Amino acid sequence: MSYTGEIPPGGGPAVRELPNLTISKVSVGPMDNNAYLLRCRSTGDQLLIDAANEAPRLLELIGDAGLTTVVTTHQHMDHWVALSDVVAATGARSLVHTDDADGLPIPSETLTDGDVVRVGDCELEVIHIVGHTPGSVVLLYRDPEGTPHLFTGDVLFPGGVGNTDRDPDRFAPLIDGVEHKIFGRLPDDTWFYPGHGKDGRLGNERPALPEWRARGW
Repeated sequence: MSYTGEIPPGGGPAVRELPNLTISKVSVGPMDNNAYLLRCRSTGDQLLIDAANEAPRLLELIGDAGLTTVVTTHQHMDHWVALSDVVAATGARSLVHTDDADGLPIPSETLTDGDVVRVGDCELEVIHIVGHTPGSVVLLYRDPEGTPHLFTGDVLFPGGVGNTDRDPDRFAPLIDGVEHKIFGRLPDDTWFYPGHGKDGRLGNERPALPEWRARGW
């Protein structure tokens, strides 16, 4: 069965096999948070994006292969409920953008825009986009044999950008960052994986950018 990114809350993972990287997506917790386990196919190293909730389920997904890194996309609590337990159980290092580090329950190494986070032989580029929170990050994997893959946290969803409580001082940098740092750099066939709900393709969302900007959310 081809990967669609659609998973029922509490259900088994949706698994996507890329040439060099395996992506496993699960939904956890009462807010249908997505957590993504990335595994380098050549080394077996694993990285988790958002230890959002349900530590036992995440640890079962991680399995005996262990975990080298957890990246938290932003400081909102629903994205790190299981972080302390997962790090304690695996010894993984915890990474978050420097501007959101104070919001996490454990000490973490900090990221900045343009940093590279490795999972085995694969690289993820850190893209910092202000607005949803001060330190929200997006992680870009440029598949050398295919399309780019983008893990967007709560910055971008099918149908719009992340919540800013309709505050224009938060919305302006968010829509600017999404337009210039994501849509301005990446092709339409880029597949993106948000922090909640279904995945999407940039090409499906690009025509709506003027509408999003005009409506202010």
